[in-house]
Amino acid sequence: MHDDPIITVRNLTNRFGKTVVHDGLDLDVMRGEVLGVIGASGCGKSLLLRTIVGLQKPAAGQITVMGTDVLTTKPGGARAVEDMWGVMFQDGALFSSLTVRENVEAPMREKLAIDADTRTALADLRISMVGLPPRAGDLYPSELSGGMRKRAGLARALALDPEILFLDEPTAGLDPIGASEFDVLIRSMQKTLGLTVFLVTHDLDTLHATCDRIAVLADKKVLVTGTMADMMSVEHPWVHAYFHGPRAHAAQPTEGVN
Repeated sequence: MHDDPIITVRNLTNRFGKTVVHDGLDLDVMRGEVLGVIGASGCGKSLLLRTIVGLQKPAAGQITVMGTDVLTTKPGGARAVEDMWGVMFQDGALFSSLTVRENVEAPMREKLAIDADTRTALADLRISMVGLPPRAGDLYPSELSGGMRKRAGLARALALDPEILFLDEPTAGLDPIGASEFDVLIRSMQKTLGLTVFLVTHDLDTLHATCDRIAVLADKKVLVTGTMADMMSVEHPWVHAYFHGPRAHAAQPTEGVN
């Protein structure tokens, strides 16, 4: 992890009618880190992700990604930055009428001027990288388990060899073994590919296993950012309950066990 932010969010406001979700939100995501974004239901975790990647236009604020203000730059400049990130939505959000391979190829068809054989080879490489068997490339999303759909969604997010990976609740709905395996996969991909990962989650095990820092959304802002150790001393009622409750104690790694 480096000291320079690859994503900077300043004074962000998101509102829907009279309902204000974010009000003056500030956040820095450092290059090469895995940042876990947590908060109570309805606090706008996924909304923050969608706003950064351009799927939600904020009422006010500034978002800079790799030195480019993505809210004010010309369309060509925004597309150039968008090509440098990949997004995995909840449950993969795959195209149901396309096979896994065709899903992974979809961003390549839009962005890369390469021949069909090269595109297929690259898609198969991504499918292998996320731990799916070769036969999975010919399957449709409806033929996959929940864990396989998430891995396929990750393969598609990696299709264009991004520098930044956005993950929205990547382990939601998985059994404990599947969630643990996906945590290991995320950390392995981050280290191998040198990715910066913006990870929305509610899973304490995922925070322990994958995240370098944590950003807590509360009171319409980023209340605090820091390491897991930093979170233990935060006195805010929700943060204290989250990190000191029974589930938190169960999620903490046990030291000294072989």
